[in-house]
Amino acid sequence: MKKIEILTQNLSRTIVGKAEPIRLVLVSLLAGGHVLLEDVPGVGKTLLAKSLARSVAGKFQRLQCTPDLLPTDITGTNIWNPKTGEFEYLPGPVFTNVLLADEINRATPRTQSALLEVMEEEQVTVDGVSRPVPSPFFVIATQNPIEYQGTFPLPEAQMDRFMLSLSLGYPSETEELAMLQRLQEGITVADLQPCITLAEVAELRRSCAAVKVDKTLQRYILDLVRATRDSEEVMLGVSPRGTVALHKATQALAFLCDRTYAIPDDVKYLAPHVLCHRLIPVGGHKAKSVVERLLRSVPIP
Repeated sequence: MKKIEILTQNLSRTIVGKAEPIRLVLVSLLAGGHVLLEDVPGVGKTLLAKSLARSVAGKFQRLQCTPDLLPTDITGTNIWNPKTGEFEYLPGPVFTNVLLADEINRATPRTQSALLEVMEEEQVTVDGVSRPVPSPFFVIATQNPIEYQGTFPLPEAQMDRFMLSLSLGYPSETEELAMLQRLQEGITVADLQPCITLAEVAELRRSCAAVKVDKTLQRYILDLVRATRDSEEVMLGVSPRGTVALHKATQALAFLCDRTYAIPDDVKYLAPHVLCHRLIPVGGHKAKSVVERLLRSVPIP
């Protein structure tokens, strides 16, 4: 746990007052998932991604999604080398440890789909050849929940690839003042030093996977997920991938809380972040409200 505390403190040097979002991002990282940040511009999404990559001594790539972006701009492509008389593979930005897909909903559906394989299987296939991306591979995607002009809503298959969705939100007055003070002190991402290695991240992931989830708690997770499929307020419920995501995230949260076992409160805390973006409500219902009602109605073990 000391490594986690050091990593959290390191991120807090540049990210002011965002303890809960930092924890959720670390939950997804350690559980082997990806994060969707739905927030307005300028609240620190890029800063968080850069700080995380630097803190774990990983490679960082930023992908600015626009309508003219092509799938090969993400995965890479084969180019002809006249010197060798052969095609050579030019890797795309997905060959990294932390990928920031900024304003992902501004890319066309065809381009968005280029991320499906790599987010699930950690490999890309170009011209019939599959190539693994570096490990760990962690995607932080962003989209503005307010502005919809010129955007392409993410399809259900793409949303299902994200383990968690969350919002950073505006800082409080005290936090924003502290941010200005740090700006005066000249603290930047470049000043951050790696505090753990990529090998240690892999070790932490293995430790998370070993966290005990009792059968009664597994049943509670399953009951919550199946309730989304049976609810009259929902057109499309949570997939089995969502069930697995909630289970893994629960293990990671318990590990971050320095426990070797998960408890129902872990599931209740994570359920809105894991389930809401996977739902399609009907009749004007809000996904968050639906999940909150299900949390109140499904019996707790």
